[in-house]
Amino acid sequence: MNSASSFLVKLNPLQQPGSTKTFWSPVTQRHGLVYKREGKKYPIKCSSQKSPSQGSLYLTNKTRTEEDIINRNHKTLNKSTVSLASQDDNNKIVSTSFVDVLNKKLDALYRLTRPYTWIGIIVGILSTSLLPVQSLADLTPTFFMEVLKSMVPAILMNIFVSAVNQLSDVEIDKVNKPHLPLASGDFSIGEGVAIAVISTMTSVAMGIMLRSPPLFIGLITWWIVGAAYSIDLPLLRWKGSPLMAAVTIMIVNGLLLQFPYFVHVQKYVLGRPLEFTKPLLFAAAFMGIFNIAIAFVKDLPDVEGDKEFGLRTLPVILGKEKVFSISVSMLLMAYGAAILTGASSPFLLCKLVTMIGHSVLGFILWHQSRTIDLSDAKSMQSLYMFIFKLYYAEFFLIHFIR
Repeated sequence: MNSASSFLVKLNPLQQPGSTKTFWSPVTQRHGLVYKREGKKYPIKCSSQKSPSQGSLYLTNKTRTEEDIINRNHKTLNKSTVSLASQDDNNKIVSTSFVDVLNKKLDALYRLTRPYTWIGIIVGILSTSLLPVQSLADLTPTFFMEVLKSMVPAILMNIFVSAVNQLSDVEIDKVNKPHLPLASGDFSIGEGVAIAVISTMTSVAMGIMLRSPPLFIGLITWWIVGAAYSIDLPLLRWKGSPLMAAVTIMIVNGLLLQFPYFVHVQKYVLGRPLEFTKPLLFAAAFMGIFNIAIAFVKDLPDVEGDKEFGLRTLPVILGKEKVFSISVSMLLMAYGAAILTGASSPFLLCKLVTMIGHSVLGFILWHQSRTIDLSDAKSMQSLYMFIFKLYYAEFFLIHFIR
């Protein structure tokens, strides 16, 4: 007899529906053999439902196997429970994926905007803004707030210059600097364009709100020169010319961080008549020479890619060794001029600080230049970053030029 079979049972009239009746399994014949389950009792629960064909109660009895008992003692997950668990796992995956994408985009934004270059802007603007100060009474909270507000549009304009430069050099950067976000594909061209446009519009808008003509003119000049340096249009793409590349960097880092901010603080923050001082003129001349040398050194690691794409930078024309030698010589000459300028100061403290300070920095530069391996891109990049540190130090020393 199949354990899952159905059969009819005549019940005692006194047997109530819902009660249990125990009976012995009958003898059955299976494949010609007599088969009997010895000593097996089967409890059957009565039901009031009648068989369609007979007037007796219709009962269905299923033998409880071990599998049945296990299934009975373990609650089956219904569809909603499984759905909730699956949804929970999906949420975790989505959450992890979102965090990974966000971190990747932030890293790409860092490589596009190059925040380490902001240090020079912040230090330069702060140093130049202190040049018109004549006494401690000028250092009010309003003074520092105005200086801080003037830094923000400059940083935004620097972001534009960096973004448009990478947008114009995507194919070249795949050879020279494949880690950059547009060259590596971490940012799309559309995202790069959006960052360039937003940073420009925000910078110009802040320049207008500050109501300072020298700052506004300086920002517009910065935008024009920065675009002309990179964009590949007739009469533009100045980075392809050694002379125009040097002039561009000298204007942006040497002049635009000096004169507009000096005039802004002297006339529109402190309310004094315009007067160009000796420290300002020295800073403009020294920083101009310094930034021309930086422009030459900057192209040293990029010779291979520049050759491949036809950019005739100075290292491509003259070779790495000669350009490196010219750059270091220019910087050492600038330090020599600073020492002589300091020696002419009537103030002993200013004389000592400028002479000793520039002598030490010049010696460090000379010593560092002897360790540079021009065949190693990392070594040349370390020289570039080291020169920027010297550049930052000069913003401190210019205050002792008197």
